[in-house]
Amino acid sequence: MYITIEGIDTAGKSTQIQALKENYPDAIITKEPGATKLGVKLREIALFSEIKSPIAELLIFLADRAEHVAEVVEQNLDKLLISDRSVISGIAYADVVGHFEMEKLIELNRFTCKDIFPSKAVVLKLSREELTYRLSLKEHDKIEGRGIDYLLSIQDSLIKAARALHVELLEIDASLHVSEITEQIINFIEEKN
Repeated sequence: MYITIEGIDTAGKSTQIQALKENYPDAIITKEPGATKLGVKLREIALFSEIKSPIAELLIFLADRAEHVAEVVEQNLDKLLISDRSVISGIAYADVVGHFEMEKLIELNRFTCKDIFPSKAVVLKLSREELTYRLSLKEHDKIEGRGIDYLLSIQDSLIKAARALHVELLEIDASLHVSEITEQIINFIEEKN
């Protein structure tokens, strides 16, 4: 099963990925962007350089995703594959920029991912107040520097993208206790369709 943990920065994805790693020691843990050697370089370019063109930014993330699918995802579809972000984030972030139609983003990502999408997605959701507090505790990268409203619009778009891709979705209040969130995710993973 290919499952992705989605959410805006500070929502607790890394904490949950670590908890899932402990609960599923044989699982393959991966992330987007930056899970491959090329991906590490592309992630640095995307997050910390002065890219002006939204098309250039989109293409950098698509290149990372294509490499990730080829090197990690395709090789491990017969295992439990848990990803910190996925194509869902890629579509959501590009959707919010506003230069691209959702249908075009899905088409580009179908090509990039060879039609391999997560079977399940968890979106960790933050309220405006909780997001403001959590951001006040850390230094911001380029994406976080775009502001609270931008990040909340990404959160909404994550849900929109998962639904557009027909990925089974679980939305969780990210302000719940860490163990409660983990339990909900494990139940979702174990749930038979």
